[in-house]
Amino acid sequence: MSETAFARDCPGKRPSATGLFTSRNHPDRNAVIPNWLLIITPLEEPRMLSQQFDLTGKVALVTGGSKGLGLAMARGLAEAGADIVIASRHEQELQSAQTEIVRETGVRVKYIVADLTQRAEAARLAEASLDAFGRIDILINNAGSNTPQSIEEIDDGTWDRLLELNLSSCMALTRALVPQMKQRAWGRIIYISSIMAFVSTAGRSTYSATKAALVGMARAQALDLGAHGITVNCLAPGPFLTDLPKACFSEEQLAKLAAGTALGRWADPKELAGPALLLASDAGSFITGETLLVDGGAVGKAF
Repeated sequence: MSETAFARDCPGKRPSATGLFTSRNHPDRNAVIPNWLLIITPLEEPRMLSQQFDLTGKVALVTGGSKGLGLAMARGLAEAGADIVIASRHEQELQSAQTEIVRETGVRVKYIVADLTQRAEAARLAEASLDAFGRIDILINNAGSNTPQSIEEIDDGTWDRLLELNLSSCMALTRALVPQMKQRAWGRIIYISSIMAFVSTAGRSTYSATKAALVGMARAQALDLGAHGITVNCLAPGPFLTDLPKACFSEEQLAKLAAGTALGRWADPKELAGPALLLASDAGSFITGETLLVDGGAVGKAF
């Protein structure tokens, strides 16, 4: 209802800060109002847009956070004020990442060595993260791997390892950390999927399967957790120039892949920090069950 219409139809009443009726500003205080329309007037004025990205007082856990996309997202959340837990298998890389984030942002940063190809490690990581800060408000499930194999070459060991790392560990971490998010009625869960959940190439059956499964899992979990103030979403990155493609592709191959995007280039890992911050903050509070493609237009470019 517009303010003009409200003034006309509800003389002497003031609209709520949301612009919708509440039980306190309805013109007939005895009226029966549908539950879906009962909105409690905020005690404070809505925060300015820039403040909605502020993560001061929040704690984020980023798996695969020692380098590449994980480190870029961890730094982005730290710049917004969040304290950070980063996890990976490589302690030396974690130490370097911790030093870098602390030096550049001044927030508190803990690291935990964990091998998420082992199911028990997910529970241990969740417990250690809670021990470090007493809470985890934001979970970015970023750890993952890719072993290209044609369908007839896929062996059970590789399939099971990638399924555990790329998918099952994400479920296990979320399962372990959701209860304490529910207690505060606030939480952000972000799965790092891939454009290969939507398009693929030869030899990527296992990888594409796990990344597509994250999209479905996020959509279902959003319905489980929405009533508790917890959002669940996916980011689906396209061609980001991390150490892996630099090592795997020739200059000619890199140029060809860049030409496959609408922007004609590879992304810098830092360009995933903004989308991650949107989904991790109050600015994205009404986004849940969604997958945000961050691909430079690669999926949309058919020819």
